[in-house]
Amino acid sequence: MSDHSDHTHDHPHKHRKDIVNRLSRIEGHLRAVKEMTSEGRDCSEVLLQIAAVRKALDNAAKLLLKDHLEGCVVDAVKHGDEEKILADLNKALDHYIK
Repeated sequence: MSDHSDHTHDHPHKHRKDIVNRLSRIEGHLRAVKEMTSEGRDCSEVLLQIAAVRKALDNAAKLLLKDHLEGCVVDAVKHGDEEKILADLNKALDHYIK
């Protein structure tokens, strides 16, 4: 994971707490799936749980994108930084959606 400490976020992120909570639940769920796997649980059950984790991650990413659009992008347009913020967003989307 890279450090993006050069990005300042002095605008509100109203969904950030919910995103962190979702990621914490996903982390616990993933640990449980890992345990299921190491215990030799049925492969179909494990696959269903992996699918659930993936869906939960996608939902967290969707909420983060909403947060980004409502906060970062709007703020960038107000301050004339929209080209950089849109380039960064496009780069992130290219990596996320392949």
